Amino acid sequence: MKRPDRRWKVPGPGKRLTASLAMVRPARGSATARVLRAAAEHEAVWLGVATALALSGDRTARRAALRGIGSVAIVTAVNHALAKPAARSARPVLDGLPSVFPRPSTASLPASPIAAATAFTSAVVMESPRHGLGVLPFAAGLAYVRGQKGLDHRGRAAAGAAIGVGAALLTARWWPVKPSAAAAAAPPRRPAPTLKDGQGLHLVVNPSSGVAWSRDTAETLRTLLPEAKITVFEQGDDLVALLDAAAQRAVADGGALGVCGGDGTVNAGSETAARHQVPLAVFPGGTFNHFAVDLGNLTLEDVARAIAAGDAVTADVGRASAYQRPDGPQDDAVGAAPAGATVGDGERRLFLNTFSIGVYSDLVHARERLEKRIGKWPALVIGLANVLATGSPLSVVINGRPRRIWLLFAGNGIYHPAGFAPTYRTQLDDGLLDVRAVEAGTPLARTRLLLAVLTGTLHNSRVLTTAQVRRLELEVLEGDPHLAYDGEVTDATYRRLVLDKLPKALTLYRPADQDQWLR
Repeated sequence: MKRPDRRWKVPGPGKRLTASLAMVRPARGSATARVLRAAAEHEAVWLGVATALALSGDRTARRAALRGIGSVAIVTAVNHALAKPAARSARPVLDGLPSVFPRPSTASLPASPIAAATAFTSAVVMESPRHGLGVLPFAAGLAYVRGQKGLDHRGRAAAGAAIGVGAALLTARWWPVKPSAAAAAAPPRRPAPTLKDGQGLHLVVNPSSGVAWSRDTAETLRTLLPEAKITVFEQGDDLVALLDAAAQRAVADGGALGVCGGDGTVNAGSETAARHQVPLAVFPGGTFNHFAVDLGNLTLEDVARAIAAGDAVTADVGRASAYQRPDGPQDDAVGAAPAGATVGDGERRLFLNTFSIGVYSDLVHARERLEKRIGKWPALVIGLANVLATGSPLSVVINGRPRRIWLLFAGNGIYHPAGFAPTYRTQLDDGLLDVRAVEAGTPLARTRLLLAVLTGTLHNSRVLTTAQVRRLELEVLEGDPHLAYDGEVTDATYRRLVLDKLPKALTLYRPADQDQWLR
């Protein structure tokens, strides 16, 4: 007995109508509809949308664009790897009207364009609902055009949308979503001078930190703070001397010190402010502005508003001090440095964000060179593979315990997410150091490390050791230490260091209305 043909067919009474329709050229419709029809068949259209978001100059928009492209890449990979049988599945009218809607010759995920559109839009909404609202009408237009033309069954469209949402959510496994305001726990408020129009503020700007110091930037600062004294760092100047002179004038005027630049400049400014016990205004003026973002100062206007209102908070400062190792047995307890260690009169360095030793600084620099082009997580993987291939592990003693490590990271405060790529803090005055070390003494350490990063399971891997401590003793026995404070690499003059914190050592201007989103 011959099996019935289960392929989709136009019912018998409609065969003549179908044949007639096949000879009719479809209406061209409006220009908008034609553009949407053309875009609906090409997933590369989202690369153009991502480029437009990235060129906006907004940090959140760039992150949203990278997450969107990553989500579309997952959909494309699933399409080509798992959906070959779906290429031959039935679609409305395609079989009956081959001259109007030719069947694609390539494999296609169920409603693949809808999956890509949903993936990109969902990813953008995850990072920035505001930018997501801008992308949503375009994605909805693509879905509408496909629905009007009968290119997808409702079931196929629903499956595509589900896959798209799943792809967007999957990106968070490797690249967790950062809150719109990083300081999720409002720090204690601290009184600070109210500087109307910036009077009493002595601001040092470092254009070499990455800020686009243009006439517009200068005019913006002078418009926001017409009474502030602004000093621009120039090649050949001594930044520390400029900051010290500005801090002395701020103390004399009963005002505040201000810095505009990258994290290295902010680090120098914080050390100067702590030494002179003067409030500090941190303006985002670098390439990444890690501390300013964690603080909640996202724009120049944010800081100016806080200065005018006298709104300020407290923050801890991390400290690395050279020490002399005491005689006698050492305490092996993890999380508490030996009490006998004495801090010498040698080098003492402060850090606002991170201290690191080993290949961490090389990894960060390699990642930052690539992440704007290919995204943070792919850049991290490529950078990690490179530094592991060219670097060497260190032999160290951590709290009296010998270890072999690739790197050690100590954050000034608890960083999120857990794992290998700390991104942001929710509190700046928790009194803790966030310590993460990548072990080199376990079998196949490099291979296991790469696999754990690729699968997003490093936080559960034995290759990574983590602790949250108030004090840590560190001694380098063998290897090139590569010490870095807030990303700035320095020569390792000392190989024995005590890491601890200066609790609530800084008074920092921060707009009070940044706390309102928490309520």
